[in-house]
Amino acid sequence: MRVLICAVGSRGDVVPFTGVGTALRQAGHTVTIAAHPSYAPLVTGAGLRAHPMPGDLGVLLDLPERSTPAYQAGRVPRLTELLYGAARATLEAAADADLLLVNGSAPFGYDIAEALGIPSAGLFSQPMTPTSAFPPIVLHSARSWGPRGNRLLGEVGLRSMIPFHRATARLRRDLGLPRRSAGATAARQAREGWPILHGYSPAVLPRPADWRPGLEVVGYWWPAPVPWEPPGRLVDFLAAGPPPVLVGFGSMAGGHGARLLPLVLAALRAAGVRGILQAGRAGLGADGPDLGPDVIAIGDAPHEWLLPRVAAVVHHAGAGTTGSTLRAGVPSVPTPVFADQPLWSKRLVELGCAPAVIPFRRLSGERLAAAVREVLQPRYRDAAQAMARRLADEDGTRAVVELVDRISASRAANP
Repeated sequence: MRVLICAVGSRGDVVPFTGVGTALRQAGHTVTIAAHPSYAPLVTGAGLRAHPMPGDLGVLLDLPERSTPAYQAGRVPRLTELLYGAARATLEAAADADLLLVNGSAPFGYDIAEALGIPSAGLFSQPMTPTSAFPPIVLHSARSWGPRGNRLLGEVGLRSMIPFHRATARLRRDLGLPRRSAGATAARQAREGWPILHGYSPAVLPRPADWRPGLEVVGYWWPAPVPWEPPGRLVDFLAAGPPPVLVGFGSMAGGHGARLLPLVLAALRAAGVRGILQAGRAGLGADGPDLGPDVIAIGDAPHEWLLPRVAAVVHHAGAGTTGSTLRAGVPSVPTPVFADQPLWSKRLVELGCAPAVIPFRRLSGERLAAAVREVLQPRYRDAAQAMARRLADEDGTRAVVELVDRISASRAANP
């Protein structure tokens, strides 16, 4: 089959699909990933086709130091336009596709498949469907409101995703499809048993008992391995002393570099540890002053290479980074920003792999130093390594390949 994967979002939303796409290609399918052009090298480097999609969701979601009413008012139309542009790019790419697979930030994919008369399915890295088991990620909080409250807030939260609904409604008009609310679409998907596979481990977050059939938690989708040679300065730094603490905030800390650098350096010094700063969108340490002999700043480095070589990781607790720390058996200090990050942060603490959650907005040198000192206690590494052993036998891509093969066989039997 000619499979199109729509990966709306930032880098962390794209890289898991390089592993999925590689598995599908090895199973005999042709795979294209639609993503922002800046991520095309990740896609083509895995031997997959790339289709450009306008707008980088990570840039739009950068949080300013102070969120003004004008900024908040402007976010909805900006996000709506970005999503509409992504929808039009997906429609263009889907013209040659036999199957459309979409992530959680591309609800319009279901409508595109409906218009083109091709099958589709969801590949979500986060739990989007309302449940009584935990609060919805759209609240940007892991506080539970009880079973009934969680479920109700989940329903309300889905209806509150205004930019997604506006972009989808505009696309349906373009396609000549009748108007349909998000709730009506969800009900239709439930009746059809529209499949959504979730690419995280049930050992980390079990499948809720109240989810409908067709919603499955299948295991992590790891990025496709790529040839990579570590810079000599990084190799030398790692060899020069005890394992350092890695600090990085991924795509979610743009505009905060000036605040973060002195805070992080002070915390590492107070904790008495060596550190690696991963620049990310914040540019953490990339153009800063001399960091001294115990701290080094780096750019991108594959998690599978770097994480097993560090003592702990301070991170924003995105789905992919959280999974990578557990896969490497390394403990965490989670500093969530929004969306699903508070949920993963809470799970890290509940699993014994992190001492506490420090919300990004309340991050301080003192709190970070205390958490770094605590996370180096052996019990946190022991818990993380126990989780690594559980994840070692999981292969989330197998379920995707099986789903695509079933759809392919069904289409062949019913042309």
